[in-house]
Amino acid sequence: MTIKDLKPALVFSIFDEITQVPRPSKKEEKIRKYLLDFAAKHGIEVKTDKIGNVAMFKPATPGKENAPGVVMQAHMDMVCESNNKNFDFENNPITTIVDGEWLRADGTTLGADNGIGMAAALAVMVDKDLVHGPVEALFTVDEETGLTGANNLGDGMIQGNILLNLDSEDDAEIFVGCAGGVDTTCLFTYKRSFAPTDFHYFKFDISGGLGGHSGGDIHLGRANANKLLARFLYNLSLSHDISLCEIDGGNLRNAIPRAAHAVFGVEAANKEQVRVAFNKYVADIEGEFAGLENGLKLELESVDRPEYAVDHVTTANLIKALYSAPHGVISMSRDLEGLVETSTNLASVKMQGENGILVTTSQRSSVESRKWDIARQVEALFTLAGAQVTHGDGYPGWAPNMNSTIMRLASEAYEELYGIKPAIKAIHAGLECGLFLEKYPHLDMVSFGPTLRDVHSPSERMHIPAVERFWGQLTRTLEKVANV
Repeated sequence: MTIKDLKPALVFSIFDEITQVPRPSKKEEKIRKYLLDFAAKHGIEVKTDKIGNVAMFKPATPGKENAPGVVMQAHMDMVCESNNKNFDFENNPITTIVDGEWLRADGTTLGADNGIGMAAALAVMVDKDLVHGPVEALFTVDEETGLTGANNLGDGMIQGNILLNLDSEDDAEIFVGCAGGVDTTCLFTYKRSFAPTDFHYFKFDISGGLGGHSGGDIHLGRANANKLLARFLYNLSLSHDISLCEIDGGNLRNAIPRAAHAVFGVEAANKEQVRVAFNKYVADIEGEFAGLENGLKLELESVDRPEYAVDHVTTANLIKALYSAPHGVISMSRDLEGLVETSTNLASVKMQGENGILVTTSQRSSVESRKWDIARQVEALFTLAGAQVTHGDGYPGWAPNMNSTIMRLASEAYEELYGIKPAIKAIHAGLECGLFLEKYPHLDMVSFGPTLRDVHSPSERMHIPAVERFWGQLTRTLEKVANV
C-alpha cells in the first residue's frame, strides 16, 4: 500500500503533492509557487502579501452567503531533520511510507506538521460537495523558525470572523489556548590559537536521540544531546586540561537536539584516562535512559590534531554554561492538569566564523511574566559566563475563551460523527493564534488536527485513521457554522 491508496483520497492526494515540494523554513518559494499554481488551476481567488503569505477565497454554498466567514489556517514550512546528513531538503522530495496505520517518511521528517493542515484546507477549496459559508485558506511562512508570516500578516489577508488553526497534533482534542515564547541567543567570542602539539585529540559524538518538539515533547524527559555533551566535557575538565577545537549540537530552536559532537584534546599522557571516563559515562547514560532512548549512541574516537583551538578561558566558560543551563520543564500549570506552564530548551550550539560560538535557547510559558523570568535566568547565566545575550521579539500566548462559539460547534461536530466528546485543552507548544488575535481581536478561534507523533524529528509519523476523522470534523464544523 502507498499514500495514493489512503482515504480520504482527496486530502491524501494533495498531501502527496505537498511532500514533493521542498519547503524549508525561510525558503518557501517552491511551495508558494505550488499554492499559486493550485489556485490558478482550480479558478480560486488568491492573493499574497509582502512577506509571502498566501490567502485563498471560496464563495459560500448557494443560500449560505450570510453565514459567518471561516478562515482555515496552516503554515507552509516544515522542520527539516534527517538521519542522512546528505539529504537535501531544498531540492529533494519527501519519500513517504505506509507503516500499518501510520504514514511516515524514509529517514526524514514527514512534514505533516503542517502539510496535512495545508492539504485539508486546499481540499475544502476544491471539493464541490461541501456545504459551507464563505471560506478562506491562509497559508503563512516561516512558522517554525520565527512566526514571521503571522507576525507580518498583510492588511486584508483574512476577512472571516472565525479562524480554524489546523496545526494541532492530537485526534479528539480541541485546543483553545497556547503558550507564548521567546528565543534567547548567547554569543561567545573567543581567541583562536594553534591546537597544542603535545595533546591527544578525540571526537566525542552523540547521535540517534529521539529529539522531538520542544513544546509538545518537552515533558517526556528525552535526552538533550547538548546537555549530554556538556556533562561529559565538564566532568573531564575537573581532572584534565581540555583543548576544545570544535563543537556543534542541535539545529532548530523548537526541536530538542538529537545529536551533538565535540573535538577536543587532553595531554597525551592522559588519553587512556579519557577512554576509561568515557566508558563509565556511557554506562551511566544507558542506565539513566534505559527503555526511553533506545537508539541513542555515544561514541569516542581518536582524530588527527586539528589546526586551531578555542582559548582556555572561553572553553571553560562555555562548558560550565552549557552544563548548568536549564533545560526542560520549569513549572506545571495550576489551572489545567497535565499542562506544562513554563519550559526552556537548550536548542543548539554552533561555531560562527573564526571566533564565535552561538548558543540558541527557546523559552515558553502560558504566563507572560514566567516566560520572561526563565528567559532572564538564561540571560543571567550566560552573561556571567562572558557571552553577549540577546532576546528575540517573542510571540504572545493565546488565552482560552471557554465561551467560544466555534469551540462548541467544533466539539459538537466531532461528537456527532464519532460518538466521543473531544477534550478541550490548551497546548504548551506555540501556535500562531496569539499573533492573529493581536491583529484581529474579534476572531473566534480553535485549533485541531489529526494525531501526529515525534514531530520535528525523523521519527515523525501521522495516524492514518485520524486523518479521516480530522477531515470529517473540519467539514462538519464548516457545515454547522453555515447553518448557525
